[in-house]
Amino acid sequence: MQRQHRTNPQWGARLPALLLTLLMAAGVQAATTDNLRFDGTLVADPCELDPKTTDISLDFGTVIDKYLYLNTRTHSKPIVIRLLGCDLSLGKTVSLTFKGTESAALPGLLAVNSGGAGGIAIGMELADGTPLPINKATPLMALTKDTTTLTLMNYVQGEPAAIKDHKIVTGDFTAVATFALDYP
Repeated sequence: MQRQHRTNPQWGARLPALLLTLLMAAGVQAATTDNLRFDGTLVADPCELDPKTTDISLDFGTVIDKYLYLNTRTHSKPIVIRLLGCDLSLGKTVSLTFKGTESAALPGLLAVNSGGAGGIAIGMELADGTPLPINKATPLMALTKDTTTLTLMNYVQGEPAAIKDHKIVTGDFTAVATFALDYP
């Protein structure tokens, strides 16, 4: 006589759920090991950026293409970055890095966004005419107690080939850069 083995029909439906629960519990147990770590260094910067100079816009107004053909660039216009509450015991110098898309035709200058004027780029310099290439740190600048005002000059320059071939494209132009402060 052969023996029949019967399974409880309720176990047939519950067995996959029980196995899934055991597998999930094993996964949860594995997730409790240390697999995420955070590091950092908390520092005190010598100055705070003046909220009024965190978002700077400079309007060059109307730039005449004939002026660029004759002079290659416009006169410079200033922008001001103001640092407040400077504590010289924490640092005496600052450098800036302007980050943006560099012009292929004028290395070191900021490319203008496409869709409008063309054959031009935006240049930056110190008040004494020292160039400030895009994506490179400025020379160290001295901080002053309490408030430091950094004045930087900006200009529009025609690309050499566009000037030579009289191919500057007129129209509206914009360019965007982000600046970062470094207190070495």
